[in-house]
Amino acid sequence: MSAYIIMTRFAPAAFKTPSEFKQASAALTETLKRECPRVHWKASYATLGHYDVVDVVDAEDPADVHRAAVLINTYGHATTETMKATPWREYMEKI
Repeated sequence: MSAYIIMTRFAPAAFKTPSEFKQASAALTETLKRECPRVHWKASYATLGHYDVVDVVDAEDPADVHRAAVLINTYGHATTETMKATPWREYMEKI
């Protein structure tokens, strides 16, 4: 299983109220669970800076992560940047 980092930035006018944001977030979470069962969320962080959310996920197939990113873009009114991540220890062993 490989680790991936999904960094998300919401569209500036995506949500009009905090309540609308919470509802959209809950709906997206359910959609991701249903549509991407092979993507395992390890952690999610609200961040300050260029991205609004950073998710750490595991998946066997990169296509599953691509699908999750498309769903986040579509239903989350956002843009994403996704990177494959290698655990530091594993990385150091291979260089």
